Amino acid sequence: MISVTKAINIIGQQVKPLPSEAIPLGDSIRRILAEDIVADTDLPPFDRSQMDGYAVVAADTVDCPVDLNIVGESAAGRGWRKKMRRGEAIRIMTGAPVPKGADAVQKIELTRESGEALRILEPTEPGRFIVKRGSEIKKGKAVVNAGEQISENMVAALAAFGYFTVKVARSPKIAIIGTGSEIVEIDKKPSRDQIRNSNSIMLDVLCRKWGAAPVILPNVRDEISDLKSRIAIAARSSDMIVLTGGVSVGKYDHTKTALSELGAEIFFEKVRLKPGKPAVFARLADTLVFGLPGNPVSAAVTFHLFVRQAILLAQRAVKPDMPQGFAVASVPVKGTKERDVYLPAKLSTTADGRLIAEPRRFSGSSDFVGFARADALIVVPRGTNIAAGEAAKIVYL
Repeated sequence: MISVTKAINIIGQQVKPLPSEAIPLGDSIRRILAEDIVADTDLPPFDRSQMDGYAVVAADTVDCPVDLNIVGESAAGRGWRKKMRRGEAIRIMTGAPVPKGADAVQKIELTRESGEALRILEPTEPGRFIVKRGSEIKKGKAVVNAGEQISENMVAALAAFGYFTVKVARSPKIAIIGTGSEIVEIDKKPSRDQIRNSNSIMLDVLCRKWGAAPVILPNVRDEISDLKSRIAIAARSSDMIVLTGGVSVGKYDHTKTALSELGAEIFFEKVRLKPGKPAVFARLADTLVFGLPGNPVSAAVTFHLFVRQAILLAQRAVKPDMPQGFAVASVPVKGTKERDVYLPAKLSTTADGRLIAEPRRFSGSSDFVGFARADALIVVPRGTNIAAGEAAKIVYL
C-alpha cells in the first residue's frame, strides 16, 4: 500500500496539460482560465459619487449652515463637464462622475434645496462619499489570473473589461464506466440481488463540477472480455477513463486483470486509505485510467482525492488540491492502525465562532444516504484517534 500523499504525487507526474480554447463568457463557469484577465481601463474610470446628494468644495462647508448656488447636475451616464468653482454645488446621483473642482459629496439628507439655492446643514471633508478613479483596479493590472477556476462571482468582472469570450483549458474528455452484473440503470426497478447505477451519475456530476466533459457509457457485466473491449474503445477518444467496481480481489473483480492484459501501466492499486483502499491508477497508451471502488462512498472519496486532482491538473489549475482546514470534532473519532481515515462530516458553527465537524451517521462505504449531506471529510491519520472537542484536519467537499 502507498500513502494518499504518494498516490497524489504519482498522479501529478502522469497528468499532461491540455491545450486551450476560446469559449463564450456565459459558458465558462467552472472552467480553468488559460489567460490572465487584464483591466483595459481604470475602475472606476472616473471619480464616482457614492451617494445621491451634492458635489461641493469641502472648504465651503466648514461654517455650517452655509448657502451655495446650484449650477448643474451630474447623473449616471450623463456627467457635468464644466469646472465647478468655490461657492457652487452640483446635484449628483449615485454612480455619477464627480465634476472637476469638487472634492466631496454631501448626502441629500443633510441639505435643503430651494430653487437654485442649496443650504448645507453639516460640514463635510475632502474625499467624503467619493470613490477615486482607479481605486478598485488600475488599467493593465490582472483581475483574475490564468489557472484560476471561473466562478459565478467572477463573471461581472470579466464582462466589465470586455471579455466577451475567454481562453480556457480544454475540458478533459472522460469516459465513465460502471461495472457489475448486479447493476441496473437508474430508471429501472431492481429485482432481487440488484442495485441501481448510482455511481455513474454521481461521477458525471462531479466531473462536470471541475470542468471536465464526461460521457457515461453503458454498464459492463462481470465478463473480462466485455470489460477489455469497453476500455479499449473508450481509450481511443478519452483523456481519462473512470471505472467503478471490480478493483478488489474477488472472483469477479476484473479491472486490474483487464488493464494488464490490454498492456496498461499500473502505477498503484492499493492506497493506505479508508474508505477507498483498492483504488487503481494506470495509463493505457495516452489515456489515464482510474479504477474506483464500487461502494458509493469509496467511489466519492477516491474521486475527490484523485480524479478531481487529475482533472484540474490537466487544465493547469494553480490550486488543484482539495481545500483544507481545521474544525473541532463534536464526538470522538476513531482511526485505524494501518490506514488514514476520511470520515464524512457535517460542518456547523457555534455562537462563539468555532467550526464544528460532526461525523455523519455512517455504517460503511456503501452508506450513500449517510454521505448525502456531508460537506467535509474529517482526516484521521493512521494510528491516531481524535477526542471530542479536539481540533481535527478536514478537507472540504
